[in-house]
Amino acid sequence: MKSIRIGTGQGYWGDRLDAPLALVDRGRVQYICFDYLAELTMSILQKQKERDPSKGYAHDFVTLCRQILPRVRKQGIRLIASAGGVNPRGCAEAIAQVARGHGLTVKIATVEGDNILDRLDSLAAQGYALKNMDDGSGIGAIRDRITSANVYLGVAPVIEALRGGADIVITGRNTDTSLFLAPMIHEFGWRMDELDKLACGICIGHVIECGAQVTGGNYTGGWDRVPDLARVGWPIAEVSEDGSAVITKPDGTGGLVEAGTVKEELLYEIGDPGNYITPDVVADFRPVRIEDAGPDRVKLWGAKGRPAPDTLKVSISYRNGYRAFADLGFSWPRALEKAKLAAKILAERFRIVGLQAEEVLFDYIGYNSLHGPLAEFPGHDPQEVRLRVGIRTRTAEEARKLGPEVPCLVTCGPPQGGGYSARATPQEILEYWPALIPAAAIRPEVHFVEVR
Repeated sequence: MKSIRIGTGQGYWGDRLDAPLALVDRGRVQYICFDYLAELTMSILQKQKERDPSKGYAHDFVTLCRQILPRVRKQGIRLIASAGGVNPRGCAEAIAQVARGHGLTVKIATVEGDNILDRLDSLAAQGYALKNMDDGSGIGAIRDRITSANVYLGVAPVIEALRGGADIVITGRNTDTSLFLAPMIHEFGWRMDELDKLACGICIGHVIECGAQVTGGNYTGGWDRVPDLARVGWPIAEVSEDGSAVITKPDGTGGLVEAGTVKEELLYEIGDPGNYITPDVVADFRPVRIEDAGPDRVKLWGAKGRPAPDTLKVSISYRNGYRAFADLGFSWPRALEKAKLAAKILAERFRIVGLQAEEVLFDYIGYNSLHGPLAEFPGHDPQEVRLRVGIRTRTAEEARKLGPEVPCLVTCGPPQGGGYSARATPQEILEYWPALIPAAAIRPEVHFVEVR
Protein backbone atom coordinates (compact mmCIF):
# COMPACT_ATOMS: atom_id res chain seq x y z
CA MET A 1 0.00 0.00 0.00
CA LYS A 2 1.34 3.41 -0.96
CA SER A 3 2.27 5.80 1.83
CA ILE A 4 3.71 9.31 2.21
CA ARG A 5 5.35 11.20 5.05
CA ILE A 6 4.11 14.70 5.87
CA GLY A 7 5.81 16.88 8.46
CA THR A 8 4.71 20.01 10.28
CA GLY A 9 7.23 22.82 9.93
CA GLN A 10 5.61 25.48 12.11
CA GLY A 11 2.35 25.53 14.03
CA TYR A 12 1.82 29.28 14.22
CA TRP A 13 3.44 32.58 13.29
CA GLY A 14 6.26 32.93 15.82
CA ASP A 15 6.94 29.21 16.31
CA ARG A 16 10.53 27.99 16.67
CA LEU A 17 12.55 28.82 13.60
CA ASP A 18 14.67 25.69 13.95
CA ALA A 19 11.58 23.46 14.05
CA PRO A 20 11.80 22.13 10.46
CA LEU A 21 15.54 21.47 10.44
CA ALA A 22 15.30 17.92 11.82
CA LEU A 23 12.42 17.19 9.43
CA VAL A 24 14.58 18.20 6.49
CA ASP A 25 17.75 16.48 7.68
CA ARG A 26 16.39 13.17 8.94
CA GLY A 27 12.60 13.18 8.72
CA ARG A 28 12.45 11.40 5.32
CA VAL A 29 9.40 13.51 4.44
CA GLN A 30 7.97 14.30 1.03
CA TYR A 31 5.98 17.31 2.25
CA ILE A 32 6.34 19.88 5.02
CA CYS A 33 3.31 22.01 5.88
CA PHE A 34 3.41 25.31 7.74
CA ASP A 35 0.33 26.71 9.51
CA TYR A 36 0.81 30.41 10.31
CA LEU A 37 -2.56 32.11 10.55
CA ALA A 38 -4.50 32.40 13.81
CA GLU A 39 -7.88 34.15 13.74
CA LEU A 40 -6.63 37.71 14.29
CA THR A 41 -3.26 37.31 12.57
CA MET A 42 -4.76 38.56 9.31
CA SER A 43 -5.63 41.93 10.85
CA ILE A 44 -2.03 42.33 12.04
CA LEU A 45 -0.74 41.50 8.58
CA GLN A 46 -3.26 43.88 6.99
CA LYS A 47 -1.88 46.70 9.15
CA GLN A 48 1.64 45.82 8.03
CA LYS A 49 0.59 45.94 4.39
CA GLU A 50 -1.11 49.32 4.87
CA ARG A 51 2.20 50.70 6.16
CA ASP A 52 4.26 48.94 3.47
CA PRO A 53 2.51 47.38 0.44
CA SER A 54 5.35 44.87 0.04
CA LYS A 55 4.58 43.37 3.47
CA GLY A 56 1.52 41.58 4.84
CA TYR A 57 2.83 38.01 4.96
CA ALA A 58 4.52 35.78 7.55
CA HIS A 59 8.17 36.73 7.13
CA ASP A 60 9.23 33.76 9.29
CA PHE A 61 8.67 31.54 6.26
CA VAL A 62 11.13 33.56 4.21
CA THR A 63 13.68 33.36 7.03
CA LEU A 64 13.25 29.59 7.16
CA CYS A 65 13.59 29.19 3.41
CA ARG A 66 16.93 30.97 3.54
CA GLN A 67 18.11 28.11 5.76
CA ILE A 68 16.42 25.08 4.26
CA LEU A 69 15.62 25.77 0.61
CA PRO A 70 18.82 24.29 -0.89
CA ARG A 71 18.37 21.04 1.06
CA VAL A 72 14.64 20.97 0.37
CA ARG A 73 15.17 21.30 -3.37
CA LYS A 74 17.94 18.68 -3.37
CA GLN A 75 15.68 16.16 -1.64
CA GLY A 76 12.55 17.03 -3.62
CA ILE A 77 10.56 18.02 -0.53
CA ARG A 78 7.51 20.14 -1.34
CA LEU A 79 6.45 22.96 0.99
CA ILE A 80 2.87 24.09 1.64
CA ALA A 81 2.46 27.18 3.82
CA SER A 82 -0.33 29.55 4.81
CA ALA A 83 2.40 32.20 4.95
CA GLY A 84 0.82 34.47 2.35
CA GLY A 85 -1.40 36.31 4.81
CA VAL A 86 -2.95 39.22 2.93
CA ASN A 87 -0.14 39.32 0.37
CA PRO A 88 0.58 35.85 -1.06
CA ARG A 89 2.26 37.28 -4.15
CA GLY A 90 4.57 39.41 -2.02
CA CYS A 91 5.54 36.31 -0.07
CA ALA A 92 6.10 34.37 -3.30
CA GLU A 93 8.37 37.07 -4.67
CA ALA A 94 10.38 37.10 -1.43
CA ILE A 95 10.82 33.32 -1.69
CA ALA A 96 11.76 33.69 -5.35
CA GLN A 97 14.49 36.13 -4.33
CA VAL A 98 15.79 33.56 -1.84
CA ALA A 99 15.87 30.93 -4.58
CA ARG A 100 17.72 33.26 -6.95
CA GLY A 101 20.25 34.00 -4.23
CA HIS A 102 20.94 30.28 -3.88
CA GLY A 103 20.99 29.69 -7.65
CA LEU A 104 18.01 27.34 -7.44
CA THR A 105 15.18 26.56 -9.83
CA VAL A 106 11.78 26.47 -8.17
CA LYS A 107 8.11 26.74 -9.09
CA ILE A 108 6.01 28.66 -6.58
CA ALA A 109 2.22 28.77 -6.52
CA THR A 110 0.03 31.29 -4.74
CA VAL A 111 -3.54 30.59 -3.68
CA GLU A 112 -5.67 33.73 -3.67
CA GLY A 113 -9.31 34.75 -3.53
CA ASP A 114 -9.81 34.47 0.22
CA ASN A 115 -9.38 38.19 0.90
CA ILE A 116 -12.78 39.87 0.50
CA LEU A 117 -12.03 43.13 2.32
CA ASP A 118 -12.41 45.13 -0.90
CA ARG A 119 -15.56 43.20 -1.85
CA LEU A 120 -17.59 43.78 1.31
CA ASP A 121 -19.77 46.55 -0.13
CA SER A 122 -20.45 44.72 -3.39
CA LEU A 123 -21.24 41.53 -1.48
CA ALA A 124 -23.66 43.46 0.74
CA ALA A 125 -25.32 44.87 -2.38
CA GLN A 126 -25.80 41.30 -3.61
CA GLY A 127 -27.60 40.43 -0.38
CA TYR A 128 -24.87 38.65 1.57
CA ALA A 129 -25.54 39.73 5.16
CA LEU A 130 -22.41 38.30 6.84
CA LYS A 131 -24.26 38.12 10.15
CA ASN A 132 -22.28 37.35 13.28
CA MET A 133 -22.41 33.59 13.87
CA ASP A 134 -22.45 34.07 17.64
CA ASP A 135 -25.26 36.59 18.12
CA GLY A 136 -26.86 37.09 14.69
CA SER A 137 -26.14 40.82 14.57
CA GLY A 138 -25.71 42.59 11.25
CA ILE A 139 -22.37 43.74 9.95
CA GLY A 140 -23.54 47.31 9.41
CA ALA A 141 -22.78 48.27 13.01
CA ILE A 142 -19.07 47.60 12.50
CA ARG A 143 -18.65 48.24 8.77
CA ASP A 144 -16.55 51.39 9.16
CA ARG A 145 -14.25 49.68 11.70
CA ILE A 146 -13.42 46.49 9.78
CA THR A 147 -9.70 45.86 9.33
CA SER A 148 -9.67 42.47 7.59
CA ALA A 149 -12.08 39.98 6.03
CA ASN A 150 -10.93 36.58 4.81
CA VAL A 151 -12.73 33.42 3.77
CA TYR A 152 -11.48 30.01 4.88
CA LEU A 153 -10.72 28.24 1.61
CA GLY A 154 -10.59 24.49 1.29
CA VAL A 155 -8.34 21.98 -0.38
CA ALA A 156 -9.22 22.44 -4.08
CA PRO A 157 -6.86 25.31 -4.99
CA VAL A 158 -3.96 23.70 -3.11
CA ILE A 159 -4.47 20.49 -5.09
CA GLU A 160 -4.57 22.56 -8.29
CA ALA A 161 -1.23 24.10 -7.33
CA LEU A 162 0.34 20.70 -6.67
CA ARG A 163 -1.00 19.28 -9.92
CA GLY A 164 0.46 22.32 -11.67
CA GLY A 165 3.89 21.25 -10.49
CA ALA A 166 4.42 23.69 -7.63
CA ASP A 167 7.40 22.97 -5.42
CA ILE A 168 6.16 25.55 -2.91
CA VAL A 169 2.51 26.47 -2.34
CA ILE A 170 1.77 29.73 -0.53
CA THR A 171 -1.79 30.39 0.61
CA GLY A 172 -3.63 33.13 2.39
CA ARG A 173 -6.51 32.09 4.63
CA ASN A 174 -6.97 28.38 4.06
CA THR A 175 -8.25 25.96 6.64
CA ASP A 176 -5.36 24.52 8.61
CA THR A 177 -6.28 20.96 7.75
CA SER A 178 -6.52 21.64 4.00
CA LEU A 179 -2.76 22.23 3.86
CA PHE A 180 -2.22 18.63 5.00
CA LEU A 181 -5.15 17.04 3.18
CA ALA A 182 -4.04 18.37 -0.21
CA PRO A 183 -0.91 16.20 -0.58
CA MET A 184 -2.89 13.11 0.47
CA ILE A 185 -5.50 13.68 -2.24
CA HIS A 186 -2.80 14.56 -4.76
CA GLU A 187 -0.61 11.54 -4.04
CA PHE A 188 -3.31 8.92 -3.52
CA GLY A 189 -5.81 10.13 -6.08
CA TRP A 190 -8.65 10.23 -3.57
CA ARG A 191 -11.95 11.42 -5.03
CA MET A 192 -13.83 14.25 -3.33
CA ASP A 193 -16.78 11.89 -2.77
CA GLU A 194 -14.63 9.42 -0.78
CA LEU A 195 -15.81 11.13 2.36
CA ASP A 196 -14.39 8.71 4.93
CA LYS A 197 -10.91 9.02 3.45
CA LEU A 198 -11.22 12.80 3.39
CA ALA A 199 -12.34 12.74 7.02
CA CYS A 200 -9.33 10.62 7.94
CA GLY A 201 -7.09 13.12 6.18
CA ILE A 202 -8.73 15.98 8.08
CA CYS A 203 -8.20 14.09 11.33
CA ILE A 204 -4.52 13.50 10.55
CA GLY A 205 -3.96 17.12 9.60
CA HIS A 206 -5.76 18.30 12.70
CA VAL A 207 -3.59 16.36 15.13
CA ILE A 208 -0.27 17.49 13.61
CA GLU A 209 -1.07 21.06 12.50
CA CYS A 210 -0.12 22.65 15.85
CA GLY A 211 3.38 21.23 15.80
CA ALA A 212 4.91 20.13 19.08
CA GLN A 213 1.59 19.91 20.92
CA VAL A 214 1.26 16.35 19.60
CA THR A 215 4.90 15.46 20.34
CA GLY A 216 4.85 16.28 24.06
CA GLY A 217 4.45 20.02 24.28
CA ASN A 218 1.54 21.34 26.37
CA TYR A 219 0.82 17.75 27.44
CA THR A 220 -1.54 17.54 30.40
CA GLY A 221 -1.36 13.75 30.66
CA GLY A 222 2.34 13.43 31.33
CA TRP A 223 4.19 16.74 31.04
CA ASP A 224 6.65 15.82 33.79
CA ARG A 225 8.03 12.81 31.89
CA VAL A 226 8.45 14.34 28.45
CA PRO A 227 12.19 14.31 27.66
CA ASP A 228 14.24 17.17 26.23
CA LEU A 229 11.54 19.65 25.25
CA ALA A 230 14.31 22.12 24.45
CA ARG A 231 14.96 19.96 21.37
CA VAL A 232 11.44 18.71 20.81
CA GLY A 233 10.81 17.06 17.47
CA TRP A 234 8.02 18.33 15.24
CA PRO A 235 5.44 15.76 14.11
CA ILE A 236 5.44 13.52 11.09
CA ALA A 237 2.39 11.67 9.76
CA GLU A 238 3.12 8.45 7.88
CA VAL A 239 -0.11 8.38 5.88
CA SER A 240 -1.30 5.25 4.07
CA GLU A 241 -3.55 5.18 1.04
CA ASP A 242 -6.45 3.79 3.07
CA GLY A 243 -6.51 6.90 5.30
CA SER A 244 -4.77 5.41 8.32
CA ALA A 245 -1.62 7.03 9.68
CA VAL A 246 1.18 6.66 12.17
CA ILE A 247 2.10 9.82 14.06
CA THR A 248 5.80 10.03 14.91
CA LYS A 249 8.75 12.46 14.97
CA PRO A 250 12.32 12.58 13.63
CA ASP A 251 14.81 10.19 15.22
CA GLY A 252 17.07 11.71 17.83
CA THR A 253 14.78 14.58 18.78
CA GLY A 254 13.22 15.38 22.13
CA GLY A 255 9.60 15.11 23.04
CA LEU A 256 7.19 12.20 23.28
CA VAL A 257 4.59 10.66 20.99
CA GLU A 258 2.15 8.34 22.71
CA ALA A 259 -1.57 7.66 22.60
CA GLY A 260 -2.18 10.35 25.21
CA THR A 261 -0.48 13.14 23.27
CA VAL A 262 -2.48 12.27 20.17
CA LYS A 263 -5.78 11.99 22.04
CA GLU A 264 -5.32 15.38 23.66
CA GLU A 265 -4.55 17.01 20.33
CA LEU A 266 -7.49 15.28 18.64
CA LEU A 267 -9.81 17.07 21.07
CA TYR A 268 -8.05 20.44 20.76
CA GLU A 269 -10.26 23.26 19.41
CA ILE A 270 -12.85 21.02 17.78
CA GLY A 271 -16.15 21.83 19.49
CA ASP A 272 -18.45 18.92 18.60
CA PRO A 273 -16.26 15.85 17.86
CA GLY A 274 -19.05 14.39 15.76
CA ASN A 275 -19.41 17.48 13.61
CA TYR A 276 -16.00 18.93 12.68
CA ILE A 277 -16.95 21.19 9.78
CA THR A 278 -14.52 22.04 6.99
CA PRO A 279 -15.03 23.27 3.41
CA ASP A 280 -14.09 19.80 2.18
CA VAL A 281 -15.95 17.38 4.45
CA VAL A 282 -17.75 17.24 7.79
CA ALA A 283 -15.65 14.87 9.86
CA ASP A 284 -16.91 12.65 12.66
CA PHE A 285 -14.04 11.97 15.06
CA ARG A 286 -16.08 9.79 17.43
CA PRO A 287 -15.18 6.47 15.71
CA VAL A 288 -11.47 7.32 15.61
CA ARG A 289 -9.14 4.69 17.02
CA ILE A 290 -5.79 5.59 18.56
CA GLU A 291 -3.24 3.08 19.79
CA ASP A 292 0.47 2.92 20.53
CA ALA A 293 2.47 1.26 17.74
CA GLY A 294 5.98 1.36 19.19
CA PRO A 295 8.28 3.95 20.79
CA ASP A 296 7.16 7.42 19.65
CA ARG A 297 4.73 5.88 17.17
CA VAL A 298 0.94 6.08 17.41
CA LYS A 299 -1.52 4.66 14.89
CA LEU A 300 -4.61 6.71 14.05
CA TRP A 301 -7.57 5.64 11.92
CA GLY A 302 -11.34 5.40 11.62
CA ALA A 303 -12.79 8.90 11.08
CA LYS A 304 -16.06 9.09 9.15
CA GLY A 305 -17.19 11.79 6.75
CA ARG A 306 -20.33 13.53 5.55
CA PRO A 307 -20.75 16.07 2.73
CA ALA A 308 -19.40 19.56 3.36
CA PRO A 309 -21.85 22.46 3.73
CA ASP A 310 -22.48 24.88 0.87
CA THR A 311 -21.16 27.81 2.92
CA LEU A 312 -17.69 28.97 3.88
CA LYS A 313 -16.63 30.64 7.10
CA VAL A 314 -15.47 34.25 6.99
CA SER A 315 -13.00 35.61 9.55
CA ILE A 316 -13.53 39.35 10.04
CA SER A 317 -11.69 41.64 12.44
CA TYR A 318 -12.69 45.14 13.49
CA ARG A 319 -11.47 47.94 15.74
CA ASN A 320 -13.24 48.09 19.10
CA GLY A 321 -11.55 50.56 21.43
CA TYR A 322 -8.32 50.44 23.41
CA ARG A 323 -6.81 48.62 26.34
CA ALA A 324 -3.89 49.15 28.68
CA PHE A 325 -2.26 46.93 31.30
CA ALA A 326 0.18 47.48 34.15
CA ASP A 327 1.40 45.42 37.09
CA LEU A 328 3.26 45.82 40.39
CA GLY A 329 4.66 43.21 42.79
CA PHE A 330 4.27 42.94 46.60
CA SER A 331 6.31 40.83 49.00
CA TRP A 332 5.45 38.76 52.07
CA PRO A 333 4.28 39.29 54.77
CA ARG A 334 0.62 39.90 53.92
CA ALA A 335 1.44 40.26 50.24
CA LEU A 336 -2.13 39.59 49.11
CA GLU A 337 -3.56 42.16 51.51
CA LYS A 338 -1.09 44.74 50.21
CA ALA A 339 -2.04 44.00 46.61
CA LYS A 340 -5.75 44.30 47.40
CA LEU A 341 -5.18 47.62 49.14
CA ALA A 342 -3.25 48.83 46.11
CA ALA A 343 -6.21 47.88 43.89
CA LYS A 344 -8.54 49.84 46.16
CA ILE A 345 -6.26 52.87 45.93
CA LEU A 346 -6.15 52.62 42.14
CA ALA A 347 -9.93 52.38 41.90
CA GLU A 348 -10.22 55.61 43.88
CA ARG A 349 -7.54 57.27 41.77
CA PHE A 350 -9.48 56.37 38.63
CA ARG A 351 -12.46 58.24 40.04
CA ILE A 352 -10.29 61.22 40.95
CA VAL A 353 -8.74 61.53 37.46
CA GLY A 354 -12.11 60.95 35.79
CA LEU A 355 -11.22 57.75 33.94
CA GLN A 356 -14.00 56.78 31.53
CA ALA A 357 -13.47 53.03 31.24
CA GLU A 358 -15.85 50.46 29.83
CA GLU A 359 -14.16 47.78 31.92
CA VAL A 360 -11.61 47.69 34.75
CA LEU A 361 -10.02 44.40 35.77
CA PHE A 362 -7.91 43.69 38.84
CA ASP A 363 -6.33 40.30 39.36
CA TYR A 364 -3.56 38.91 41.51
CA ILE A 365 -0.82 36.94 39.79
CA GLY A 366 0.31 34.16 42.08
CA TYR A 367 -3.13 33.89 43.65
CA ASN A 368 -6.18 34.11 41.36
CA SER A 369 -5.17 35.35 37.91
CA LEU A 370 -5.95 31.93 36.39
CA HIS A 371 -8.79 30.58 38.51
CA GLY A 372 -10.56 33.75 39.63
CA PRO A 373 -13.03 33.31 42.50
CA LEU A 374 -12.30 29.57 42.67
CA ALA A 375 -8.90 30.49 44.13
CA GLU A 376 -10.38 32.24 47.16
CA PHE A 377 -9.61 30.46 50.42
CA PRO A 378 -8.93 31.96 53.86
CA GLY A 379 -5.60 32.11 55.62
CA HIS A 380 -3.44 31.86 52.51
CA ASP A 381 -0.44 34.21 52.68
CA PRO A 382 1.61 33.87 49.47
CA GLN A 383 5.30 34.76 49.42
CA GLU A 384 4.67 37.26 46.68
CA VAL A 385 1.76 38.59 44.64
CA ARG A 386 1.66 40.80 41.57
CA LEU A 387 -1.28 43.11 41.14
CA ARG A 388 -2.26 43.40 37.48
CA VAL A 389 -4.73 46.03 36.35
CA GLY A 390 -6.29 46.24 32.91
CA ILE A 391 -8.64 48.84 31.50
CA ARG A 392 -10.76 48.96 28.36
CA THR A 393 -11.70 52.35 26.91
CA ARG A 394 -13.19 53.86 23.78
CA THR A 395 -10.21 56.14 23.11
CA ALA A 396 -6.44 55.96 23.40
CA GLU A 397 -6.49 59.20 25.39
CA GLU A 398 -8.56 57.58 28.14
CA ALA A 399 -6.35 54.47 28.16
CA ARG A 400 -3.28 56.66 28.75
CA LYS A 401 -4.67 57.68 32.13
CA LEU A 402 -3.54 54.34 33.55
CA GLY A 403 0.10 55.07 32.72
CA PRO A 404 1.19 57.31 35.62
CA GLU A 405 -0.94 55.72 38.32
CA VAL A 406 0.76 52.35 38.90
CA PRO A 407 4.37 53.59 39.30
CA CYS A 408 3.16 56.10 41.89
CA LEU A 409 2.07 53.23 44.15
CA VAL A 410 5.73 52.54 44.94
CA THR A 411 5.77 55.64 47.16
CA CYS A 412 2.04 56.26 47.60
CA GLY A 413 0.88 52.73 48.36
CA PRO A 414 1.50 49.72 50.61
CA PRO A 415 5.08 48.74 51.55
CA GLN A 416 7.37 46.30 49.73
CA GLY A 417 5.89 47.19 46.36
CA GLY A 418 8.16 47.28 43.34
CA GLY A 419 9.19 45.78 40.05
CA TYR A 420 6.47 47.65 38.22
CA SER A 421 6.11 47.25 34.50
CA ALA A 422 6.89 50.02 32.06
CA ARG A 423 4.33 52.80 31.88
CA ALA A 424 1.14 51.39 30.37
CA THR A 425 0.77 52.06 26.64
CA PRO A 426 -2.63 51.99 24.92
CA GLN A 427 -3.16 49.14 22.50
CA GLU A 428 -5.91 49.05 19.91
CA ILE A 429 -8.39 46.22 20.47
CA LEU A 430 -9.24 44.05 17.48
CA GLU A 431 -12.40 42.00 17.87
CA TYR A 432 -13.31 38.85 15.96
CA TRP A 433 -16.48 38.60 13.84
CA PRO A 434 -17.23 35.12 12.43
CA ALA A 435 -19.69 34.88 9.56
CA LEU A 436 -20.79 32.58 6.74
CA ILE A 437 -20.97 33.15 3.00
CA PRO A 438 -22.19 30.84 0.20
CA ALA A 439 -19.26 28.99 -1.29
CA ALA A 440 -20.54 29.90 -4.75
CA ALA A 441 -19.70 33.56 -4.06
CA ILE A 442 -15.99 32.82 -3.69
CA ARG A 443 -13.65 32.07 -6.59
CA PRO A 444 -10.18 30.92 -5.50
CA GLU A 445 -7.34 31.58 -7.91
CA VAL A 446 -3.95 29.91 -8.38
CA HIS A 447 -0.99 31.77 -9.85
CA PHE A 448 2.55 30.57 -10.52
CA VAL A 449 5.97 32.15 -10.24
CA GLU A 450 8.92 30.27 -11.74
CA VAL A 451 12.58 30.81 -10.94
CA ARG A 452 14.95 29.27 -13.47
